[in-house]
Amino acid sequence: MDYFKSLEQVLVEKKPNKKIELFEKFYENFKVSQFSFKNDNKVCKLIKPSYEGFLKIVPAKDIKIRKHFDTKEGKISLLHTIAHIEYSAIDLALDAALRFENLPREYYEDWLEVAEDEIRHFKMIEKLLHELDAKYGDLEVHTNLFEAMKNTQTLLSRMAVVPRYLEANGLEQNPKIMEKLKSNPDRFNEKILLALDTILNEEIDHVTKGDRWFKYECKRLSLAPEKTYLKILEEIYPGSTSKKYIINFEARKQAGFSCEELKFLSKKSDCK
Repeated sequence: MDYFKSLEQVLVEKKPNKKIELFEKFYENFKVSQFSFKNDNKVCKLIKPSYEGFLKIVPAKDIKIRKHFDTKEGKISLLHTIAHIEYSAIDLALDAALRFENLPREYYEDWLEVAEDEIRHFKMIEKLLHELDAKYGDLEVHTNLFEAMKNTQTLLSRMAVVPRYLEANGLEQNPKIMEKLKSNPDRFNEKILLALDTILNEEIDHVTKGDRWFKYECKRLSLAPEKTYLKILEEIYPGSTSKKYIINFEARKQAGFSCEELKFLSKKSDCK
């Protein structure tokens, strides 16, 4: 079986349960090396997200954001937002494992492992939604993560933007949400906190993987990682490098960010 053609079938599958089932079969075969890497596959073009058929898509600015999680509606809104991030992240990981050829097997191992994590995260959040008599698809969603995937068609830009920028932002946003949940303690919020704690810890590993392969590509192309990272961010998200960010220094250091990067992003004189 050809690795790239088989994985493409997983990526383009539109039904969540079927996508997960296909991935599980694919991943089991991959782990016992039942695939060949021909590196001659014409990868599918990214035109529309795989979830277009069962989710109502609206512009990000039109998404209603609930800031309090002490009501059932607030919890559903939060969980649905996280579910969409995790489901989108499944496709991001699958696409990373599909789109870029002629790389070491370790690269494909890393991003398939990330896809497996994202599926597990999605299932955790979906289960909590079901406990509230809700489901993924009940609320509107936006395509920001899909657009990031479309806009990063090289390994260098993908590793810079998706794990090292978007997912790294989760290292700050996740703890903020957790603090809000802790300020409204109840039995169900405790369940959400457990799920978010798992996601946060594994996000660090995902960012670490992105850092590893971003620096791999920088080395291959004889580029300076720190300057290249900021240059790519500014190209994809104009004005982003001039903002001041609240940084989770400990998590980002663990994931591979340098002190110089952290100082620049936080506009601080040190990285403590």
